[in-house]
Amino acid sequence: MLHDRVLVREDPEAGDRRSSGGILIPATARVGNRLAWAEVVAIGANVRTIQVGDRVLFDPADRGEVEVRGTDYVLLRERDVHAVAAERLAEGDGSTGLYL
Repeated sequence: MLHDRVLVREDPEAGDRRSSGGILIPATARVGNRLAWAEVVAIGANVRTIQVGDRVLFDPADRGEVEVRGTDYVLLRERDVHAVAAERLAEGDGSTGLYL
């Protein structure tokens, strides 16, 4: 990975959702500008706040998709990440584990 790039893998099971009333909403249904979570697989040398294994929140419209050895990944810039969720961020201070 080069510069400030972040390579993430979306959770394949996160597509379908259920509404509060129990209605199944398929992954193909577009709900406004809904942000998505993904797991970080690799980072570039200039990435400062994200580590491999973190979960990041990003806008699916601002992404580049790539297939490597039959697995689909999303390529982002660090500045396109809206939040980071990691166990290391919640150590000892009682916080939520989110870095916004």
